[in-house]
Amino acid sequence: MNIRTWVVGTLVGALAGLGAVTASAQDKAKVTIAMSGWTGFAPLTLAKEAGLFDKRGVQVEIKKMPVSNRHQAMVAGEVDAIATTVDTHMVYASSGVPVQQVLVLDSSHGGDGIAVRGGVAKVEDLKGKAIAVETGGVPQFWLAYVLKKHGMSLSDVQQTNLSPKDAAAAFVAGQTDVAVTYEPYLSNVRGADGKVLVTSDQTPGVIIDTLAFQPAYIEKNPKTVQAVVDAWFEALEMIKADPQKAYGIMGKDVNQSADQFAASAKNVRWYDKGMNQAYFADTMTPFLAEVRDVMLDAKLIRRAPQDLAGMANPAFVK
Repeated sequence: MNIRTWVVGTLVGALAGLGAVTASAQDKAKVTIAMSGWTGFAPLTLAKEAGLFDKRGVQVEIKKMPVSNRHQAMVAGEVDAIATTVDTHMVYASSGVPVQQVLVLDSSHGGDGIAVRGGVAKVEDLKGKAIAVETGGVPQFWLAYVLKKHGMSLSDVQQTNLSPKDAAAAFVAGQTDVAVTYEPYLSNVRGADGKVLVTSDQTPGVIIDTLAFQPAYIEKNPKTVQAVVDAWFEALEMIKADPQKAYGIMGKDVNQSADQFAASAKNVRWYDKGMNQAYFADTMTPFLAEVRDVMLDAKLIRRAPQDLAGMANPAFVK
């Protein structure tokens, strides 16, 4: 074989291989997930970076966006799935955007907190205070829950709409004396001139994150949904097998070292398959009813979704 024949043959082979790779990529189902930098969602990032979605034939794009924009993006067809709290899914459903939760991601065990300074010693001292808290997101719902447990309501405080990241930054900069935020940003306020008055460790089971798709999407793409769910469970196994490596990958996404991420992860409980099965069987339905009642009372929603049972689909964790 002369050199020209070898070069031409090699080039043809390379192009054929490239075509096969391109065709393979085109054959993959594409899923866009909307979420934030919350530590509880990080195994989704791990699954993406470690190729766990790819090997199941799913090409996943993760879009970071404010919680108030995610359901609008879903309606516009810009995202297929949303990772957020049960109460936020309630907001979406009550506003006419049907969502069905297929996977419990995590629960917050100290990962959310109310940072204070300036003589605030107890929850009742928050009355009349200006509080940096994200409107329409879990910080506002959780604040309403905490206030209600102490005989108060959102109308007893002055709310300044800031994202959890910006609320923490404002607190550290001394621009606000009260901020509601979550990990990894909560770690930033612990060393500031103040203290964490309340954490989600004191309200167990209230801040629960789930992954939801629209019912029509699930009906049309059940294998894709199953692949996403299965990749989550495998990501949790990766964390168990090599936590330092996994923490490094997940931490990089939020500008943290592996050790910093490990510290924030201590305040989060990720849900494996068994925990998912138990939650959907015993807890999801009554918790949805409790969330509905709290949100109606706090006027965070004007009306409740007509079908609470339809907001959960346990089929993919069985």
